[in-house]
Amino acid sequence: MIIKNGRNIINGGEPYIVAELNSSHNGKIETAKEMIDAAKDCGCNAVKFQSWSAETLYCRDYYDQNPISKRMVSRFSLDPMELMELAGYCKECGIDFSSTPYSEEEVNFLINQCNAPFVKIASMDINNLPFLRYIAKTNVPVILSTGMATVEEIEAAVGEFEKAGNTNICILHCVSLYPVETQYVNLNNIVMLKERFPKYAVGYSDHTIGNEVAYAAIGLGAALIEKHFTLNSKSFGWDNQMAAEPADMREMVLGCHKVYRALGNYERKLTLDELAQRKKMRRSIVAAVDMTIGHRIEEGDLTAKRPGEGIPVNEYKDIIGRSLKVDILKDKLILDEYLCEREEE
Repeated sequence: MIIKNGRNIINGGEPYIVAELNSSHNGKIETAKEMIDAAKDCGCNAVKFQSWSAETLYCRDYYDQNPISKRMVSRFSLDPMELMELAGYCKECGIDFSSTPYSEEEVNFLINQCNAPFVKIASMDINNLPFLRYIAKTNVPVILSTGMATVEEIEAAVGEFEKAGNTNICILHCVSLYPVETQYVNLNNIVMLKERFPKYAVGYSDHTIGNEVAYAAIGLGAALIEKHFTLNSKSFGWDNQMAAEPADMREMVLGCHKVYRALGNYERKLTLDELAQRKKMRRSIVAAVDMTIGHRIEEGDLTAKRPGEGIPVNEYKDIIGRSLKVDILKDKLILDEYLCEREEE
């Protein structure tokens, strides 16, 4: 997946970390800017907002039955002009801006007015095929969240993008519980999604409390990690209690990159430092008994001890049957220059 700023997000590549701000800003733009600053300071690559409004999230029937909900949705949302201001602020700070749209108008606004390098499709919309079709035709890079979806629903969603010729997708393994207990995370779905959709980057949206599961996801080759972020998990807000505070987010970012570096390469390749360790830590062939010049070496005459500066222990068969040029005391290294050439039999 190549986002609009040219960053290539690939399986097994350097992890791309997204701080999900959701509604933890409580609809306050100054708080949102503080969160952007904090996410940047933590080392996150992007911050992601929600573009919903009371009109695009729920229908009238729901609000009729839950009248307080409309006020809450309006309170925690950011209007288009605020989102555009925040997109500009992100550019100034040097961190990517994105958001999750819930209507075609919000899609257009994020692409055309905010110049978002990618948009995120919420798990709730993975079976909203007309909406996916509309987004696909814009050719915008997309992170597709798969919470609550069957494999067949994921295939159908990806199919809409492929039919539109938009294959710039990162598929996000997600369990839509807030928080989710570790026994329900099912991280092996990352492996499954990589096998089922080999052309696409696969990431993980982490709704657990703590960082261990995110590290494990990187170990499985996740290209992207999304984590809910807050300045204060004790303050009131949707999903705020399971979001990572700055100290935890900073630790997660550092840990994810540490795991990524530790993964290294599939090919077995020894470093120069490790090769140098051979002389210190491997065994060499050592005399097990005192031997005099002319002695023809037998297997019982040999043992192996550190350091590895002599004849390697795996070459002991090349020594058996050769005669000594010099006397050798017990427990001394046997060097090649102490040995006569093997006699022809």
